[in-house]
Amino acid sequence: FFVDLGSIFDLAGLRPFNPFHLLPLPAEPGRDAIKNYNTHSIEIQVPTNQLVSFSSPTIGIYATASRQKQRILDENGTTKNHGPWVQVSRLGNPLINEVVIPLGDKDNWNRSDPAEDSQFEHYYSSPEVSRLENVLYGMLPPTGPSNGHAGGALQNIDTTGRTDLDAILLTGVDGLNKTGSTESDLLRLNTAIKPGANGACPGGTASPAPPDRLGVLDADLCGYPNGRRLGDDVIDIDLRVFAQGYGPFLSAAFGLPNKSPNNQLGDGVDSNDVSFSNAFPYVATPHQGYEVP
Repeated sequence: FFVDLGSIFDLAGLRPFNPFHLLPLPAEPGRDAIKNYNTHSIEIQVPTNQLVSFSSPTIGIYATASRQKQRILDENGTTKNHGPWVQVSRLGNPLINEVVIPLGDKDNWNRSDPAEDSQFEHYYSSPEVSRLENVLYGMLPPTGPSNGHAGGALQNIDTTGRTDLDAILLTGVDGLNKTGSTESDLLRLNTAIKPGANGACPGGTASPAPPDRLGVLDADLCGYPNGRRLGDDVIDIDLRVFAQGYGPFLSAAFGLPNKSPNNQLGDGVDSNDVSFSNAFPYVATPHQGYEVP
């Protein structure tokens, strides 16, 4: 994983776009906040035919973390856990809990089941992050120059009626990876779209080409949000999706808006600090503790 955490969680102050921010600063490269750190991973390899059928090739998955309901702290400093296991967090698509769900509903979202996500739909169709992008980076009028303040960099982003986000993040996209009408935060993958040897399928056709870090936004249908490869730049993808900068492919294929320069947004961190493997378990070789400060 690779991300400029300080940038994303400090009001989405994207370093490469600092001059266009409401509170402008000099532009600077993105900083990979987890560079040189190792990430604990649980890798599972399962044959496709054990997960899907020929007539229903799309799968949707999520992960949860649970703990026992009570924890007793003894006087000697030890702890004892008791009671039933209780779900305390979950994850399907990246940045949902962190960015889409507001603080007051995070605990409710984390303990609920994806099948109950219709209660959170208004956070997708009226996303807070899109309103934030408008405020921080300004809005260009329909025609003419910038509106004059330090922002003025982006075309106006719709902040209501975002059915595009409902489709991408809650149901899947028709013709790509739709799992049905139930609104649920799932990481969806259409297994009928076969990748090439390196995991790429530009235009939906298997190819030996390297994967495109922008996935479906750059016409590589084997990338996020159709599944999630290790090298997919999910931060840049989500930033552009929320800003309605879908790129020319999705604009032509699905009629999604491709606002410019919204389609250039990014945190400036485009790849992992160590190359991933092309064979299972695919993750990069861990950093040696002796070599990393």
